[in-house]
Amino acid sequence: MPEADLLCLCRDTLSRWGKDARRTASLMIGQPDYDAYLAHSRATHPDQQPLDRTAFFRLHEARRFGAGGGFKCC
Repeated sequence: MPEADLLCLCRDTLSRWGKDARRTASLMIGQPDYDAYLAHSRATHPDQQPLDRTAFFRLHEARRFGAGGGFKCC
């Protein structure tokens, strides 16, 4: 059964690398991490419903590109 363990280990490692690569690419283009947001929201604001994925990304795109008129740095 060591072959099966090695296969599982390789699959898990590749899956983790893929997730890390996706997260890195998203951060490089200015997209924040939704899973990190959910963890923060649950820990810090347990009484509030977190934004769904679509609303979260729309909010951050609006902040990034200065929605509401004019450029905003932060």
